[in-house]
Amino acid sequence: MSDRFAENLLTWYRREKRDLPWRKTDDPYRIWVSEIMLQQTRVDTVIPYWHRFLAAFPTVHHLANADRQQVLKLWEGLGYYSRGRNLHDAARTVADKYDGRLPDTYEKISALKGIGPYSAAAILSIAFNKPYAVVDGNVIRVITRYFGIEEDIRSASVRNRVREHAEELIPNNEPGDFNQAVMELGATVCTPKNPQCSSCPVSAGCIANQTSRTDVIPYKSKAKKIPHHKIGVGLIVNQSGKLLIALRPEDAMLGGLWEFPGGKNDTGESLEETVIRELREELGVEVRVSEKYMQLKHAYSHFKITLHAYWCTIISGNPQPKSSEKLKWVSLDELEQHPFPKANKILVEGLQNMQPEDLKRFLIK
Repeated sequence: MSDRFAENLLTWYRREKRDLPWRKTDDPYRIWVSEIMLQQTRVDTVIPYWHRFLAAFPTVHHLANADRQQVLKLWEGLGYYSRGRNLHDAARTVADKYDGRLPDTYEKISALKGIGPYSAAAILSIAFNKPYAVVDGNVIRVITRYFGIEEDIRSASVRNRVREHAEELIPNNEPGDFNQAVMELGATVCTPKNPQCSSCPVSAGCIANQTSRTDVIPYKSKAKKIPHHKIGVGLIVNQSGKLLIALRPEDAMLGGLWEFPGGKNDTGESLEETVIRELREELGVEVRVSEKYMQLKHAYSHFKITLHAYWCTIISGNPQPKSSEKLKWVSLDELEQHPFPKANKILVEGLQNMQPEDLKRFLIK
């Protein structure tokens, strides 16, 4: 069965695979970058980032020698920024320890920052032709339907069963193409809703197809309700017409990115009171809050926020980086040079439509 599955799937893949740029290279470094960027991110989103990133850092050594801010700026908007930081750190390790050549053993490649079981299997199979099976959401959907696995895919035991099946099916020849083919099948044919079973190269052996259960397999229990937070941030302008931004700590969520200072709204607290308290705690200053500049919503992987940005005037104290790596005063033009999280980036884009003289009424008194 495994031979027929692989043969039929690979025949289909050679005919139907999408024309993706990382499929036109055998450079392990470029394949590695693509696999990291593709984690929890749509292919169409990744393509322009991949091209820009490799234009700036064409080799491991270029990336290893790059400034962290430059790396994060090129990652800006792609999300899950720890991927970019880990890729940068791992490139430094590969440059120092392996002379710029990505190691080709599971033990060594898994020891690099940001490379877990999925990434290790994908890189080793695609770049080095080694038979390690990958398991992602697309693979889970294909395997559970093909073998009729009805249990909850959130369960570790079910994921282990999927991995075992994938390892049984993967051929020793063309393992990289096989892994990409299974993922391709899940992305384009064996889709979550309305799968195109009539176009599937392995539908004849698929239990979910044979028993008309593609609508209930795979089964995934409901996730916990995603929390929502209200965030208040302050926009502070100095006598030179520059805005104050703060660098998030490297080990924090969104570490290495810049933001406008502020934080979560506490129960029973107005948003203006949130901004005053947060700027006192983060900067050691007392501020007067004036008008609201912008309100926007943004969703992260495990929570959602509504961000409220207010113009503020410092009435006492000098800003100090009490909870950030450092502070910086920047002009409207200089904002674009700094990497920001998506929510703050939306603020930046709005601010860049202003004229420097428009900021004068918000100057520190």
